[in-house]
Amino acid sequence: MTQYDLMIVGAGLSGATIARLAAEDGVSVLVIDKREHLAGNVYDEIDSQTGIRISRYGAHLFHTNDTEVWNFVNRFGKWTPWTHKVIAECDNTLVPVPVNIITVNTLLNTHIRDETEMAEWLKTETTKYETPQNSEEIALNRVGPRLYEKLFKNYTVKQWAKEPSELEPSVLERIPVRPNFDERYFSDRYQALPTDGYTSIVKNMLDHPKITVQLNTSWNPEMEKCWSELVFTGPIDVYFKDSGLPILEYRSINFEWSRLKNSGYYQPNSVVNYPSSLIDSTRCVEYKHFLNQKSDWTIIAKETTTDNGEPYYPVPTKTNRDLYTKYSELAKEAKGVHFVGRLASYKYFNMDQAVRNAIDYYNTYMKERSLIINNEIPHIEIEETEQDLEQELLPPTTQTETQSPTPPPPPPSSSPTPPPPSSSPPLPLSDSATVIALE
Repeated sequence: MTQYDLMIVGAGLSGATIARLAAEDGVSVLVIDKREHLAGNVYDEIDSQTGIRISRYGAHLFHTNDTEVWNFVNRFGKWTPWTHKVIAECDNTLVPVPVNIITVNTLLNTHIRDETEMAEWLKTETTKYETPQNSEEIALNRVGPRLYEKLFKNYTVKQWAKEPSELEPSVLERIPVRPNFDERYFSDRYQALPTDGYTSIVKNMLDHPKITVQLNTSWNPEMEKCWSELVFTGPIDVYFKDSGLPILEYRSINFEWSRLKNSGYYQPNSVVNYPSSLIDSTRCVEYKHFLNQKSDWTIIAKETTTDNGEPYYPVPTKTNRDLYTKYSELAKEAKGVHFVGRLASYKYFNMDQAVRNAIDYYNTYMKERSLIINNEIPHIEIEETEQDLEQELLPPTTQTETQSPTPPPPPPSSSPTPPPPSSSPPLPLSDSATVIALE
């Protein structure tokens, strides 16, 4: 029997961040995850047939203006600067997203030349709402009715299975409008992809003598006998499933994977959105584009959102927000339990926001209150199961050709150098994925 100070449910970014911070403060940590791998939804792997790195749960692009977060993630692996772009297939042509001057001129046959003319066009085109109450009003406020109908309305319905008018403003608030020719999807100071993949970053975060990981281990209420302090990063309504409250609403994603041989690239960009209601998929991701990977093959994944499957996105409606408030009241009464992360907070986080949220939560509610580092948490006993943390990753063979300006390096860290990646065979595509091999 092995004793631990802290149990963390979930080996994704939120759980791994708190585990690392606690371990560095001398706390023994047990991390469990129901999946067979680390890294949660940012898990990636090298496809054994093509040699292309893919993300099993959808593409993830790291971007942040938070220097502390940037320095933190750089402790656990090398990052390659990468400028992400997205294009949308609309009216039989391809246009940049977010909306910029090129988008407007192409779809609406205008001839805007500069920021002044773009500002004037937006002033006359948009519908003004002093305080937008939903995502439809946000979109009309930002781009006006014509672009809203072409680019956002049907896409949002496919993504959420709700009209934009039913969704909180936060959904379309995240989409900026650029008054120039800037085609970047993000404008953050730091934009990069992990050179050896996200799984390697999370593995290195959890590679600490004070951290033990058990995969293929689902949390259940019986584990209450085994812990005194718990960090729960799963859906908050799963933890309180016996409360009698209705379940919260989430959206999941179905992936249709295809390997294509001797075809170069399938599409001109890594991500192509499908805003048309005539196409079921919301987007197509071609992973070979990321970091300009070299292969005789290419791999694409067409994504369709659904109500069934692993929870990805909390659905931001007033009904769900009010229901989450009831769950949060239960959370306040759960002694020794901390709810951290996207699903536990019922809030969408970008990756940097997930790391920031975990750092802030730990510093505020766990470190500063000395629940852990002052040994105020009784030891727990749990049967030890050995788990090999090595999730094998092959090193990349190329560097990106589309690079943002190299971000300034983080300050030197006193943490140990992460171990080199193993040379074991790469992991295959998910068994649950639909794989169509096209010669």
